Order: sequence, then structure tokens, then C-alpha cells
Amino acid sequence: MGFKIFLSPPNMCGKELEYVKECFDTNWIAPYGPQLDAFEKEMASYISVDKALAVTSGTAAIHLALRWYDVKPGDIVFCSDFTFIGSCTPILYQNALPVFIDSEPDSWNMSPVALEKAFEWARAENKMPKAVIIVDLYGESADWDSLLTICRKYGVPVIEDAAESVGTVFKGKKCGSFGDISILSFNGNKILTTSGGGMVLSNNLQAIEKMRFWATQAREAAVHYEHKEYGYNYRMSNICAAIGRGQLTYIEEKLNKRIGLHERYIKEFEDIPAHIKTHADRGRTNSWLNLLYVDTDDITPMEIITRMQNARIETRPAWKPMHMQPLFADALSFSHHEDSFTDEEVFSRALCLPSGDGMSEEDIAFVVEELKKCFRK
Repeated sequence: MGFKIFLSPPNMCGKELEYVKECFDTNWIAPYGPQLDAFEKEMASYISVDKALAVTSGTAAIHLALRWYDVKPGDIVFCSDFTFIGSCTPILYQNALPVFIDSEPDSWNMSPVALEKAFEWARAENKMPKAVIIVDLYGESADWDSLLTICRKYGVPVIEDAAESVGTVFKGKKCGSFGDISILSFNGNKILTTSGGGMVLSNNLQAIEKMRFWATQAREAAVHYEHKEYGYNYRMSNICAAIGRGQLTYIEEKLNKRIGLHERYIKEFEDIPAHIKTHADRGRTNSWLNLLYVDTDDITPMEIITRMQNARIETRPAWKPMHMQPLFADALSFSHHEDSFTDEEVFSRALCLPSGDGMSEEDIAFVVEELKKCFRK
């Protein structure tokens, strides 16, 4: 049985086809082309950074950033614990060691308290990280004032994983502009999608150009194929970039619909023993996914997910913290609280609700009614 209502499906607005048609009309189907160049410039302008590099995924973007920071086998990289695994698998690509940092209770983003604990350990053990990967989780910005202050104190560069937070604003600045290097994702479930893809963003032009070189197989400037170092096949296609350009023309409309749905959910679920996670007061949050936190022990998130699935509505558990994943059973992690992890509690209590900006009024009403049924005895 397939879903009738999906969690966060792509929503095409019309302009995408016009740009894709230009690709076909001009025969720019190959990985490079004018749509790709234009998309990079337009996204850099939108985020307010100097340069952007469009690649095949957000994970590829993080991989390139780690290589720029010369992360090698045995090196340590700090990373948000409560996140999608693509935030940290590039650490393994470099045969480095992830150390996971718990969430703060209000935003569920990286905890400054836990980060400070990790740095104190690193200094005592003489194991300073090569970089810190900080995630803007579910479209909500991290506490950049506190986190950047800590990282600057220890002289460690920051990679901002803004994969889920295009359009989110922290105190007047857009997410994707806080890291020394930042990344975005344009996967099919994101607010702005290219069907699949990602982007590296930075004011460090040397870093962007070196990563561009690696992303195009590290081919030297010669008539023949000359290689002095290895690279990757990481460049975004011209057609994917055309889709992204079309999506960008409607970005504010898409954001407003998501934010409006978030506010609607908050009001609709006031009378059940659960609540929609609200945003920390830091600026505009894009409301990529709405999370329902279950306040009762009478029903579990997994029971709700099963019942919603039976109604052909897609819901999903919150991210399982990385320190709980079998892959990272031996990894070190630092908690926000003295004896417990914030993100473990969230994982046990929260689930994601349909949040697409293409949802109709009928769709929203159906989700609301079916969810309320889950709490009726």
C-alpha cells in the first residue's frame, strides 16, 4: 500500500521546466553549462556568501570540506550527534574518528555545554579535532553565537551542515553563511530541490576553487587527461542546476507555506497529550519538518507511525542519535546533561509529520484528523 500523503515530497512550481527546456534547446546536457554557473551565483547571492560550488549531494560537500581541512586517518572530527548519517559518514571516508556532541534542550541542535566538555577532553588528551561539523537541525538554526565562540577559542574550523535549513535566518543572517565552509542539500525531500544534489558555500575563494578541482576528478590544465592527485566525480549536472534555479525563484513562497503549516499544526494539536516542537527565538525557521513530541506514555511514536501508515500518511521517527547507531558503537560522545543525553529522550518521544509546501487544505485536515484519532481511547 503506497502513501497518499508523503512526509516532504518535492513541489515543482513551474519555472523549473522553463530552465530545463533551455538545457535541451541548447544541448547543454553534460555536467557543466550556463545553468550550473548561474545556479551557483544565485545561491551564493541568496545566502550572502562570496562563492558556491554545486555538487552531487550534501554528503559530497562535507567530504570535500573535510579534505580541505586535511582530515587524515586517525584524526578527530567533532559532529552533531542528533542528525542524519550523511553529516558524519564523510569522516569515515577519510578514515578519521567522529566524536559526537549531544543536543541542547530548546532547539535540539548542538549543545554548547556538551561541546565545551568535548573540547576540555580534547585539550587534556592532546587530541584536538581537525574540524567541527555543526548541523542546523530540521531547519532550525544552531546557537551560532555560543558555538562559534567556543570553536574560535580553540582555533578549530567550523563546517556548517545547513542541509535542512535553506532560508532559515539566525539574527539577520541566513544559515549556510556561518561556517568557515558551509553545505546545503537539494535532495528530493528538501524545500529547495534539484532532485538530488548539494552545495559548498564559503567566503574562502581558494578553498572553493580547490574543492571544485577535486570535484571534477582533479584534472590538471592540459589538453590530455593529466592527474597529479586524485579527485571525485562530484559535480552537479546542468539539468539538475536548472531545476534548482526554478525552485529558487519561488523560495519565499515555499517557505511561507511551510511556516504557515507549522503554525497551523501548533493550534490544531492543543487538545491532545502531544505538542509540536516550537522554535527557539533566534529568527526565521524554515519549518522543513514539523516534529510532534508525545507527552503521554499511553501511546508511543512508533504506534502512531503505524496507525498513520494504515491511513496512508507517511510519518517517521526523529533521527536516531549517531552514538546509538551500531556503526558508531565505539565512538566517543559527550552529553548535555551530567548523566543523560537530550537527543536520546527526543528520539524516544518525537516523530516527524507531513510538512510539504504542496499540501492542500484537504491533505492538512486529513492528517490532523487521523493524528487526533491516535490519541482517542
